[in-house]
Amino acid sequence: MTENEAYADLGATTQEAMDIAETSMDIVRTFVPDETLNDRLRQKAVHATGDAEFQHLIRCQNDPAVAGARAVLDERPIVTDITMAKAGITGRGHDCPVQKAIGNGAGLAAETGMTRTAASVLELDKRDVYEGAIAVVGNAPTGALALADCIENGTRPAVVVATPVGFVKAAESRKRIRDVAAEYGVPAVTNVGTRGGSGLAAALTNELIHVASDVRDGDVDLTAHE
Repeated sequence: MTENEAYADLGATTQEAMDIAETSMDIVRTFVPDETLNDRLRQKAVHATGDAEFQHLIRCQNDPAVAGARAVLDERPIVTDITMAKAGITGRGHDCPVQKAIGNGAGLAAETGMTRTAASVLELDKRDVYEGAIAVVGNAPTGALALADCIENGTRPAVVVATPVGFVKAAESRKRIRDVAAEYGVPAVTNVGTRGGSGLAAALTNELIHVASDVRDGDVDLTAHE
C-alpha cells in the first residue's frame, strides 16, 4: 500500500480520531442495547446514520454478526453491488478480496432490458461468486431482488447485508431478502422503510470485520453467541 492509498483508507488512524470514534460509540451504547453481537450491528447503524431510532429499523436473521465474522476470518470474498459500497469498506482488519458486481453482465442487460446491477448480480452468480461470500447490496433494489432469486435457486452466501435505499422497490427488495433468508436459513441484516444506502451497507459490513478482529484478538468468543 502506498502512502497515498493509506490516506484513502477508511476509519480512524490517529489517536485523536480514535478517541472521537470511541466516544461516539460510547454515546451510542447508552441508548442501544449491548447484549448480543447483533446489537453491535444496530449500534453501527445508529452511528452511521446519526439517528437513535434507526436501531428499531434493523432486522437480523440467523445470527448475521456471527456468520459474517466467521466469513471474514475465513477470508471469504466481499461482493458489493456498486462502487460506492465497495469504496466504503475498510481495507484494515481483514484479508477478504473485495469486488463490485456492477460492470459485469452488460450483454444480459442489453438483451433483456433489466438493470445493469441486476444483470451484474446474475452474471456473477453464474460464476459462483456469491456462494459462501459476504453479499452486500447498498444501493440497487434490483440487485437485492436478483440476489434473492439466486438464493431461491440454490446459492448460499455466508451472509447478506442489504440496505438498498429509495421509494421504488427498495422496501420490497429488502423484504424479499428477508423472506428468502427465513426460508433457506441464510444469515442476513436488512432494514425496513425507505432509508438505507451504500454508506449504511458499508458500515454494517465494517462491523462484521470489527467483530472478526475482536475474535482474533481474543475479546469475543463466537461460540458463546451461537
